[in-house]
Amino acid sequence: MCDTCGCNITPGNEHLVRAGGRLAKTADGRAAVSVLQGLLSDNDHQAAHNREHLDRHRVLALNLMSSPGAGKTSLLERTIDALAGDLRIAVIEGDLETENDALRIRAKGVPAVQIATGSACHLDAHMVHDALHRLDLHELDVLFIENVGNLVCPASFDLGQHRNVTLLSVPEGDDKPAKYPVMFRAADLVLCTKSDLLAVLPEFSLERAEQHLRELASVVPFEAISTRDEGRLDPWLHWLHDELAAQRARLDLGRTIRPAVRPEGVHLHSQTGAHPAHQHHEDGHAHRAAHAHHRG
Repeated sequence: MCDTCGCNITPGNEHLVRAGGRLAKTADGRAAVSVLQGLLSDNDHQAAHNREHLDRHRVLALNLMSSPGAGKTSLLERTIDALAGDLRIAVIEGDLETENDALRIRAKGVPAVQIATGSACHLDAHMVHDALHRLDLHELDVLFIENVGNLVCPASFDLGQHRNVTLLSVPEGDDKPAKYPVMFRAADLVLCTKSDLLAVLPEFSLERAEQHLRELASVVPFEAISTRDEGRLDPWLHWLHDELAAQRARLDLGRTIRPAVRPEGVHLHSQTGAHPAHQHHEDGHAHRAAHAHHRG
């Protein structure tokens, strides 16, 4: 397990490893790889349950990921304004501490559930499950999950969402996809935010940023947007409407979709010991657990 930021044990799953919990001890009495594999497996099981719950209510769930300060909450505020009277929205907010972001969303008249993760640098499916029960899914079209600001761990944990949206802001530099490949490989859409700053930050190249993304063998849309300039959100809003229509068409056929969870993300994190302040698939939890043993 990562013992730097406690990312594998969260407020949502810690009951499993407490004394008397189902994963408190392994078969040989030790808490190591088997425990981590159990936690990851249990997370994936809970994520599948979350997705089934969302699908029954025909709600599209999107996981927003980025480094801290890339503009996730500002994007949500502008999106709420742009879609008022069109789509019914709710937000789950993830941060280590405070309700600051949830308060900003509620001020827009949209329900928001804040999750304080404590030392955990990502949300997990258990925390999202608890938050879902605080929302009236009958009244929603789209659920945004704003993950903890971190370009490592969130890409590796299925929450029950349908799509991953990764933000890259102009002040961060155009080489972020090259530096954090796991996160950007997990994306179904990459939004280059704060593009209004391109004029004063000429060292950032949209072409180089997209090239770094394509070098990861990613073919997902890459869109430059701004929350300050009129019309600069249009690519994002069009994508959002298209995704909702596509998901509802899948549901009508008895199908759904899951995001691209990256099992190597936990491996990377457990090796580097990356701190949260620095910053799709079906299988994977056994692979993650085996590699995370290096930090056991």
